[in-house]
Amino acid sequence: MEENIKDTVKQILTEYLQKNGHRKTPERYAILDTIYSIKGHFDVDELYSYMAEKEKFRVSRATLYNTIILLIDAGLVIKHQFGNTSQYERSYNNETHHHMICTCCGKVSEFEDDNLKQAIAQTKLKGFYVSHYSLYIYGLCSKCMAAKRKKK
Repeated sequence: MEENIKDTVKQILTEYLQKNGHRKTPERYAILDTIYSIKGHFDVDELYSYMAEKEKFRVSRATLYNTIILLIDAGLVIKHQFGNTSQYERSYNNETHHHMICTCCGKVSEFEDDNLKQAIAQTKLKGFYVSHYSLYIYGLCSKCMAAKRKKK
């Protein structure tokens, strides 16, 4: 299943690169493959480390940033802005989920809620076609809440 997804996203990237006159470099495909090996969110530093350690494939941070921009444009990666940090996650074949962000420690947790999904799916937005969405809920995680209670 996972290999089928990787083959499909490679094909999507190939078509995107051809259509837009971009070069098909091994770095771009290695970055895509690595991103689709990561479960959940990542930032550029984590991707850089993951590629260097696990994949033994060295690319510059500039190449990572430029490729991520291409992958966002190709619809293969989603960018999230959690507070003042950018995080990314794969978008192809990724279940719609919601995010809880701790305003104290910055921890991001994912959750699914079928009632929320249904309510959003049934919401009619006049003159607008929804391709995807993200829901962010901000507050305190249980650890930060417990620490705050202790201080009092």
